[in-house]
Amino acid sequence: MKAAPDAWAAGQLDTINAVFRRAVAAHGARVFLDVLGEQHSYTQTWQAACRLARGLQRLGVQPGDTVVSLLDNSADAVFAWLAINLAGAISVPVNTAYKGEFLRHQIADAGAAVVLAEGDYAERVAAVAAVDGALPALRRLVWRGAPPAAQPTGATAVPLQSWSDTVGTDDAEADDPGVDVQPDSLALLIFTGGTTGMSKGCMVSHNYACNQARQMLRITARNIDTITWTPLPVFHSNAVLTSLLCNMMIGARVALFPRFSVSQFWPEIERSGANDVGLLGTMLTLLAQAPDNQAMQRCRERSQLRAAFGAPFPPALQATWRERFAVRHTVMGGYGLSECAIVTTLPFGMTAPAGSAGQCDESFDVRIVDDHDLELPPGTPGEIIVRPRRPHVMFEGYWNRPADTQKLMRNQWFHTGDIGKFDENGFFYFVDRKKDYLRRKGENISSMEVEGAFALHPELAEVAAHAVLSDLGEDELKITVVRQPGSTLTEAALWHWSVSRLPYFAVPRYIEFRVTLPRNPVGRITKYQLRDEGVTATTWDQHRAGLTLAKR
Repeated sequence: MKAAPDAWAAGQLDTINAVFRRAVAAHGARVFLDVLGEQHSYTQTWQAACRLARGLQRLGVQPGDTVVSLLDNSADAVFAWLAINLAGAISVPVNTAYKGEFLRHQIADAGAAVVLAEGDYAERVAAVAAVDGALPALRRLVWRGAPPAAQPTGATAVPLQSWSDTVGTDDAEADDPGVDVQPDSLALLIFTGGTTGMSKGCMVSHNYACNQARQMLRITARNIDTITWTPLPVFHSNAVLTSLLCNMMIGARVALFPRFSVSQFWPEIERSGANDVGLLGTMLTLLAQAPDNQAMQRCRERSQLRAAFGAPFPPALQATWRERFAVRHTVMGGYGLSECAIVTTLPFGMTAPAGSAGQCDESFDVRIVDDHDLELPPGTPGEIIVRPRRPHVMFEGYWNRPADTQKLMRNQWFHTGDIGKFDENGFFYFVDRKKDYLRRKGENISSMEVEGAFALHPELAEVAAHAVLSDLGEDELKITVVRQPGSTLTEAALWHWSVSRLPYFAVPRYIEFRVTLPRNPVGRITKYQLRDEGVTATTWDQHRAGLTLAKR
C-alpha cells in the first residue's frame, strides 16, 4: 500500500483511497461491515474491493472513467463503491427504483461504459440499451445475484457478464491496484433531483467526500467502539459518506440493513449491537409512533442506543427519542445539499435554539442575501449563498454542464435557491425552498421528469407536478392535470398507468383534474400557487382509494 502525504492524514486534503489504506493498516482485523450477520473485517473488505477493482480494469475501466451501479444494500455494493475508486474511476450510483427514461438519462449522461446491477435491474438496463442509440457508450453489463430472466438479443444488445466472472480468485488479485488519485480527483457523480430541469450529476471530489465524513465525526463524536446501523441505500451519498466513510476513518463498524422496516428495526439494533443509528426524518417519525416490542424494551433497559442522527429531526421528535428509547444523544445534521455537503452544523455537545440547524461549518462561508446579492441583517430571510473556505470541499460543478454550473455561481457564490436566515448569535434557520423542489420518501424528485413521463399519456393535455406537505414532515407528490377534450380518464386509471412507468417514489399520491392550470402573465404555470392550495376538496388520494405500492 502506498503512503499518503502527512497533510492528507491531518485532514487538510485527503482521498477515499488513502483513508481506506490507512484503515486497513491500523484496524485490519476489526469488523468494518455487518450485513444481516455476515461480517467483513477491514482486511477482508480491502481484498474484496481490490479483486473487483482488478476485474473492472480487465473490462477496460481506466482512471477518470465513470462506472454506474444499480445495487441493493449488500456487502458487494460497498465493495463496488470502493473498487471503482481504487481503480481510479468515478462511481455513479443510480437509484434502484429507476426505469425507462429516468434510468436511460442518468446512464447516458454519465457516459458509462460499464454498469454493475442486480440481475433484475440488469433487465431494465438491457431493455433501455436495446433501443438504438439510447446508451451509445455502454459496452458491458455486469449482473449480480440471480441472472436476468430476459437475455438481450439483437444488434444493439449489450454483452452480459456475471459478478463471479468479474471478480478475480487468484491471491494476487487481492493486491492494491496501485492507481494514484489526488484530492481533487472525482470520486462520485451524485445526480440531483433536477428540480429545474433534467437531473444533473454533481461532481464530488475525493476531498469533498472525506471532508463531509469528517464533518460527521464532529457532529456525532463517534469513536472506534461505535457501531452505526443504517438502512439508507448505498446509492445515496448519505450512507456512503456519513456512515461508511465516516466510520472507516476511526476504525468503527457499520451495520448495513437492506431496507428500512419499522418491525425489524429494534430486533436488528439488538442483534447487531448497534449503539448509533443514521436515519431520515420520516423513519424517525414512524419509529417514534410505533408500538413497543420486546426488543425495544431490552435495548431501552440497557441504554444500548447512544445516539440517533437524522434530518429533519425537530426538537419535539428528539425529545420523544430521548424519553421513550433512552437515547442519550439526538443529533440534527444541519443544512446542506449535494453541491455543498453540510454547510451549517451543530458540533457534538453544542446546544442550539429550537428550529436551528446549527452555525456555519468551518469549511464554508454562508451568507443570506436579497435579489441583488446584498447581504441581509440577522433575522431577515433571504437566499442562502455559499462559498468554500478550503479547497475541494464543494462540488466541482455539474458533469458536462459548465453553463448550468456558471448560472448558479453568480458573483463567485453558489446560489442555493433556498431561503434561510441567521439570528444575532449566528444560528441558522431554514425557511423555505425558493425553487420548485420535491423531496419524498427521502428522494429528490425532478418535477420535469415526472411531467415528461405523464406527457406521454394520450389523454392528457397538461400536467404540473408539485409538492404538498405530508403529515410525516416531508413532501408528498401531487399532479394537477388537464385532460384532453372528451377524455373519460379516471384518477385511479391514471395512477395505475404511472406505476409501471415511474420509480415508486415518483408515483403521485394525489391527482387532481382541472379545466385549466394557473399561469403568470408570461404564460408559465405558477406551481407555487398549486403547492399553496395543496390537497383540495376535489383532489383524489391514493391512500383513501385503498391503493398500495411496492418499493420496486
